[in-house]
Parts: sequence; C-alpha cells; structure tokens
Amino acid sequence: MSVRIRMKQHGRRHRRFYRICAMDIRTPRDGRVLEELGTYDPTLGDVDARAVLNGERVDYWLSVGAQPSEKVKVLIKKYGAQGTRLQQQKAALDQLAESRRRPESTAAPPEAEEPEAKEVPADQLRAEETAEQSA
Repeated sequence: MSVRIRMKQHGRRHRRFYRICAMDIRTPRDGRVLEELGTYDPTLGDVDARAVLNGERVDYWLSVGAQPSEKVKVLIKKYGAQGTRLQQQKAALDQLAESRRRPESTAAPPEAEEPEAKEVPADQLRAEETAEQSA
C-alpha cells in the first residue's frame, strides 16, 4: 500500500481548516485516514502558529516510505521534529494561547480580613471582669 501524507479539508466556505493525515494514495481528499499527524489553520494571523505537527509520528511515516504532498513537505521542513522554525512556532503558539485566555475579572478586590479575636475560656474571662470591678 502506498501512503501519502496530505491535508484533509474541514471547515466551511471561507473558513477552511486542514488536518495533516497519513492516507492511502487511492483514497479521496477527505476520505479514510490511517493516522492524523497534525493540523493547519490558514486563517490564523501569525504564520508560525498555523501548523502544529506531531514530529515523532511524521518521522515514523516518512521512515516507512510515506510520501508527503508538496505543501506538507514545506510544513514538515519548517515545523517537523527537526524543523527550521520550531522556536518561532513555540513563541507564536504561546502568544496565541495568552491572547485566548479570559481576562481576569475586574471585581472589587477582596476585603481585608479582620484579625480574629483570640478565644478566651469563659471562666478566665469572668475572672478578669471581676478583677477589673474590684479594682
């Protein structure tokens, strides 16, 4: 069986999203997948955050003879296990994750807690009260 690493199209019109998959060469573009190896989202603003690959599995499929498509070959060269832009990709993904986090709520800060009074046994408290009254 000939295996090809190529993109499988998802999403809707004007909002495309691709999964990078290992597929039999005879299956259609969106057909049955042997294994999903990563994603590619061309709509993201930061170019280095667009592709996310599982480098170990990509290397495995290449070692057993899978042929990448032209576009996937470029992505593997940049973002694969020994990619040329791995540091830039990590920084871009961290920045993207930071921008997607919810902002901290702007509620009023918690009120300062009043120091708790030490509990004094009742008999000791009575003794102090009687000492004050007799004095």
